[in-house]
Amino acid sequence: MLENTPLFTGDYGRPITARFSRSALVHNARRAKQLTPAEGQVLGVIKADAYGHGLLESAAALRDQVDGFAVLELEAARQLRQHGCDAPILMLEGFHSPAELNVFATLSLSTIIHRLDQIDTLAQTDLPLPLPVFLKLNTGMNRLGLALTDAQTAYERLRALPQVGEVTVMTHFADADNARGTAWQLERLLAAWPEVMNCRTSFANSAALLKGPADRRALGDVVRPGIMLYGASPWGDSVVGKTANDLGLQPVMTLGSELIAIQDIQAGERVGYGGTFTADRPMRIGVVACGYADGYPRHATSQTPILVNGQRTTLTGRVSMDRLCCDVTHIPTARVGSAVTLWGDGLPADAVADSAGTIAYELFCALAPRVPRVWQD
Repeated sequence: MLENTPLFTGDYGRPITARFSRSALVHNARRAKQLTPAEGQVLGVIKADAYGHGLLESAAALRDQVDGFAVLELEAARQLRQHGCDAPILMLEGFHSPAELNVFATLSLSTIIHRLDQIDTLAQTDLPLPLPVFLKLNTGMNRLGLALTDAQTAYERLRALPQVGEVTVMTHFADADNARGTAWQLERLLAAWPEVMNCRTSFANSAALLKGPADRRALGDVVRPGIMLYGASPWGDSVVGKTANDLGLQPVMTLGSELIAIQDIQAGERVGYGGTFTADRPMRIGVVACGYADGYPRHATSQTPILVNGQRTTLTGRVSMDRLCCDVTHIPTARVGSAVTLWGDGLPADAVADSAGTIAYELFCALAPRVPRVWQD
């Protein structure tokens, strides 16, 4: 069975640490389940090392909250099986070579089919067990998926193959997190295949699940939440009513460090490489043990928020490989050793991402291997 154990224990030396909350991950998964249509299933998306949160640790925390998992990497599926995970696992890019099909069958994996030639390959392969298949259709994302003109024929062909078990019709929403929404893609699908809703379907990602119509036709029988599980919002932190807090989500990852030095500077002095920040008054500058080699975005601007001793301040100057600086002039308690939160508990990753011109997905996935990780509660 998957076990809940911390990745590292003991003294880390350098003060930066990423801490992960099991209770927050469970809370967010329960939120996804609440939004899922009655009798629907939830596949927790834990690709890319669970969005940087840790594959095995996240799967262990989620095992009693979701109906299965979705991953991209075959090695991730192997690890899950080796550590006792017997839940359904969907491979989000399907198979890349015919040789993988027998591995999929041995590991009891579900595969996506997104090209017609993949059906040919499947039909020509002897398998010890039939594979569950998600037939992915292109309804406007124009990334992976069969053309809608081929959808019904492909579906019937798959159902007739002895190599295939249950078939689920799937699409991916391109605009679930913006004004265009999801209806236009579903309208395309229904226009091309009016009877598709008689099939088992999988449509909703996090954004559709959080703000889409709460019915099976719009969300599908199998939903696929990703970013919401980790406590971030598909809309970032600036859209009223759609922040992570507004949506009832809790941060799972908190990246924290400490001040390792404080510099007193005068008006006109500059901070960091290239002197991109110039003091307009006497200032106290805190130096934080965190840089782009830890996964903090180098392109973050001087408006990017940071917490020092629980008080909000901002980045000053350019982020370097191992360190960044912040303004602690207005925080009289700031000293060497003061706690710093880069994102997470008390400071939404979405707020940091918005200021840095990126998204929380990238912050999470960029967390560097050299950062010690601890799972708690």
